[in-house]
Parts: sequence; C-alpha cells; structure tokens
Amino acid sequence: MFLPLPRIDRRRALFGSAAALVVFGLLLWWLLPLGEESPGGRITFSTGTPTGVYQKYGTLLQTALAKDMPRLDVRLKNSDGSQENVRRVATGQADFTIAAADAVETYILENKPGAGQLRGCARLYDDYVHLVVPRSSSVQSVADLRGKRVAVGPDGSGVRLIAE
Repeated sequence: MFLPLPRIDRRRALFGSAAALVVFGLLLWWLLPLGEESPGGRITFSTGTPTGVYQKYGTLLQTALAKDMPRLDVRLKNSDGSQENVRRVATGQADFTIAAADAVETYILENKPGAGQLRGCARLYDDYVHLVVPRSSSVQSVADLRGKRVAVGPDGSGVRLIAE
C-alpha cells in the first residue's frame, strides 16, 4: 500500500538540515525587525474641515501609522483648508499637510512667512472643481453667475482661492 521511504545517509541528513536552517534563518532575518524600534515622538498633520476629504485622509493615515509605528503620536489639526494648511507648515505649526497646488504656489509667490521652508513631497491626486446648479436653474455657463451668490468654501480653502 505505501511505498517504502528511501534511506537517507547521515551526510545527506546533515546537509539538508543545515540548508533548511539557513533558509529558516534568512526568512526570520528578512521578516523580523530584530531590534529595530519604530520611530517615536509626535507629529502634527494639518487636515481640513471636520467633514472634508483632507480630514478623511488624515484619519486614515493616523490609523495606519498607529498600527505600523505605535510609538509615533500623530495629531490631526482641523483647518479651513489648503491656505491655512500651507501657512501652518510654513510657520512650524504643523509638520505636514495636504494642500491644493494653487495654494502652495500663491503662498510662495506672495513671499509669505516661511515660504522658503516649503517643499512638495508627492502628488496625491488631481483636484477637480465642478460647477453644479439645480437642473431648473437659468445658469448655463460660468458667465451666467454674474450677480449671483456662489458658495466657494471657507476663507482658508484652496477652492476659494481658485474661484477668486
């Protein structure tokens, strides 16, 4: 019913055990940090309005870092948007942020405090602004907005900056 197992001589058994031990050791070395501690301290992330997308990203990042770097305390700081976020990073009130490229460019061109301290790290996504009106509205184009009230976000937001 069962085939007999082949006999393994002592030399082959020793060689196979040594090879398995080396492979196992390399796997452990590769998979375990072996004494490396995750960074600690506190960082502040200037996000956005409490219900906005920047706040959502901040919360997701805070959760991920809490799992991967438990000694790092990530503080989220609400703001009115990109313009306030850029000012906070430039003046040292926050360590990093997400901001509309227009807000960063305007801050630098206006040579505001700390403008030389700013540096972009990554392009996260394209930020689109849409003009939305009720189907029954007489507005058919941007030109039709003249004289009408238009909501463009809080004073410190990137959308307001773009709209103005």
